[in-house]
Amino acid sequence: MNQPVPPIPSALSSISPLNKGLGLLHEAQSPQQIAALGWNLLFEDLTLPCAVLYKEKLHHNLAWMREFMRAYGIQLAPHGKTTMAPRLFQMQLEAGAWGITLATAHQSFVAWQHGVRRVLMANQLIGRQNMAVISHLLSDPGFTYYCLVDSPQQVNQLGAFFAARNQRLNVLLELGVMGGRAGIRNDQQLQAVLAALAQWSQSIELCGVEVYEGVLDDEPSIRAFLERAVHVMRTLLAEGRFHHSPAILSGAGSAWYDVVAEIFSAAGFGPAVELILRPGCYLTHDVGAYRKAQARILADNPIARRMHSGLEPALHIWAYVQSIPEAERAIVALGKRDAAFDSGLPTPALHYRPGASGQLVAHQNDGPARLHADRSQGRHSRWRHDRLRHSAPLPHLRQVAHPAGARLNISGCRCSPDVLLELTVILSEADRVSCGLRSRRTCGSGFLAAGPPTPKPQPALQLRPSSSALHPAESRPPRAHCLPPAQAATHR
Repeated sequence: MNQPVPPIPSALSSISPLNKGLGLLHEAQSPQQIAALGWNLLFEDLTLPCAVLYKEKLHHNLAWMREFMRAYGIQLAPHGKTTMAPRLFQMQLEAGAWGITLATAHQSFVAWQHGVRRVLMANQLIGRQNMAVISHLLSDPGFTYYCLVDSPQQVNQLGAFFAARNQRLNVLLELGVMGGRAGIRNDQQLQAVLAALAQWSQSIELCGVEVYEGVLDDEPSIRAFLERAVHVMRTLLAEGRFHHSPAILSGAGSAWYDVVAEIFSAAGFGPAVELILRPGCYLTHDVGAYRKAQARILADNPIARRMHSGLEPALHIWAYVQSIPEAERAIVALGKRDAAFDSGLPTPALHYRPGASGQLVAHQNDGPARLHADRSQGRHSRWRHDRLRHSAPLPHLRQVAHPAGARLNISGCRCSPDVLLELTVILSEADRVSCGLRSRRTCGSGFLAAGPPTPKPQPALQLRPSSSALHPAESRPPRAHCLPPAQAATHR
């Protein structure tokens, strides 16, 4: 049973003026105070670049993955390093997640500080100070923690450290492949690790087996690796090696979770084994890196096909077009610190000109518009957008009747007027812990938002029936723009 999720500590719920992507603040504010300011991204109330999450799409992705995992009888421990946002951790746990996967001792500490009470650290625990951090967390009787082991030397270090503190550490055996990352490669290494675990049985408890199939890139090799994990798990169960029941068998990144679910569930372990998968990018659905993977899943997986929908992109980064020095070249004020490029460059998605008609423009995905790193500015480079003109306007915005108030409709996608403000607050609060929601793998395209609005006394935007332009919901005096007719582009 999943335990109730403790609320985020109030001591960490204020938002500092030093965070990026906010409007002007003179002192720290609570999310409620910021919401009362009525900030509106399209009216330039926020500094750019700014990452924006869309709440309705987040909830869609939460529900989609929950339904997919339930169909296979599998638990979900989403990888939290993707966002390092405590409010998103809480959202995932409230949606039924078994726990949160993390990569480091410090990330585990941050999650614990914000109410996460079960962590699977999909990594080796190495180093005295890292062990001391986990030792401190284990002093909380309500906290459960697992890490990985793959060598007798590591087991000996952990065993001696936690035995001296009269504590017991839960571990999973990590299996690996030749040329991959960490993990046990062969049976000889496996037997050596098992022998070391037997020597430290008073302080180290073997709880299961873990793999990460993402180090491989072809399906036959991935299936063979997963079958090997199933075989090792079955052998260790028969030998009575595990200290707890059910034991844990865990795997899956964000690209091959369907294959992992298929093979693990088909093994027929029953109640003796708890199957736990760890995809992390599904929540925001980083479509640049995972578009092909999601298309494969929707085409090949019978469960996904029956669900009649897929994951939806839930993250945009807004930035200004700061210069158009040539007819078909624009310089976007978005740097490598805002959107990483290890898995592909950002892709233009929307275009909006403040003070003009208020019309949002969607870039065509199949056109020649591209972003390039402008090397002339060194490591502080801006993204260069070639052929900016290759875009097509969206259909006219129109008002749709709804009990909660006016809504927008953009190309068939419903848009809640208060999504921008509400989710900017979520992001900004996360900044206190992670120095900004990392925009890694933020390529893709899409529209503004989707789904029914959350009623608010003063929505951030409203649509006047006589015009397609967006207007502030509250009455405020006219003000000058900080820039002459600036252009804003979105990237995910």
